[in-house]
Amino acid sequence: MSERLADRDGAPNEALITLYEVWARSGAGLLVTGNVMVDRRAIGERGNVIVEDDRHARALAAWAQAAKSGGASVWAQINHPGRQAPRDANRGSVAPSAVPLAGAGRLAFSRPRALEAREIEEIVDRFGRTAAALVSAGFDGVQIHAAHGYLINQFLSPLTNRRDDAWGGDPDRRRRFLLEIVRRVRSGVGPRVAVGVKLNSADFQRGGFTEDESMAVVEALEAERIDLLEVSGGTYETATMFSEPSASTRAREAFFLEYAEKVRRRVKTPILLTGGFRSRAGMDAALGSSAIDVVGLARPLAVEPDLPARLLRGDAQRAADVRLPPIGDKRLDAAIQAGFYQTQIRRIASGLEPDRSLGRLASLYRFLAPLPVPRPGAADRGARVGAPPAPTVP
Repeated sequence: MSERLADRDGAPNEALITLYEVWARSGAGLLVTGNVMVDRRAIGERGNVIVEDDRHARALAAWAQAAKSGGASVWAQINHPGRQAPRDANRGSVAPSAVPLAGAGRLAFSRPRALEAREIEEIVDRFGRTAAALVSAGFDGVQIHAAHGYLINQFLSPLTNRRDDAWGGDPDRRRRFLLEIVRRVRSGVGPRVAVGVKLNSADFQRGGFTEDESMAVVEALEAERIDLLEVSGGTYETATMFSEPSASTRAREAFFLEYAEKVRRRVKTPILLTGGFRSRAGMDAALGSSAIDVVGLARPLAVEPDLPARLLRGDAQRAADVRLPPIGDKRLDAAIQAGFYQTQIRRIASGLEPDRSLGRLASLYRFLAPLPVPRPGAADRGARVGAPPAPTVP
């Protein structure tokens, strides 16, 4: 769901604003953006929004205003990719330790350089500055991305954090980076602004971040009084967040519901669960179990931008059945899925309806073909007058 629509300087533009004007009318109560990078030297993908300071304040304000125009709250998801910084968009990468991605990841991502202690402190400061700039621009809160193998997740995992200093060596020191970021963000935005965290249940890798360690992190986050915990799982090496669910998961819909139930028994922090929900019955059951407090919808909103409103009205009982049959190779299937949904997001941002008929080959091509990054637009110059016509959605 990373939009990849920012201009070449990392600023929001007309396309991103159009996309969020549509999602603002979706019926959702909370919109969480895709990746907002805290350092322009380390981006997860071309087209990511980058916020290091207030240089794009007007464009950020226009983006926040568009997202809130339908009455929803909007939080910005802030992130640093660490070693998951693609070669074609970065001049190298950094990580807790110099551990490269395995397998095919070596082709897309360079071997990272281990961060020095002073650099770690500087990145912690960046998260705080980025959060403060976004809230100043009108965002209602921020979500710290600590999942999916990005930098914070790399610090949490013994597989990628092999340090033996103040930032690694045992579970307490491995989670210090995340907790320092939470504290710095809270200091930057103040006590009344929402701060959430997206956390892996596990990395699903031998020797990686385990569920037991994750539970200890959850308890530490509750002690920091975060406002919302989103649970997920997987990394770019084990892309569980893109994988086909098991039969038992399909029956309950949500990918990580069992983990959420375990978390609920440990903490009282509100829990957001995203991934797998398709029917109103499945969402009602998850909420009724008290395991979660918030239902997250991601991919369904790329093909049915008004789905939450129709579910709430009773005009729909489930999301459209959009399913690209898997080829059988997990990485290839993940690329096809990403290409399919990235295309839908770009269509909505261009004022077009989603195209559910897009096939596997076309989706793979859209993933592999370089996407043009928009040039700086009127939103960044503060000269935006009116919005492009919103798409007609089914």
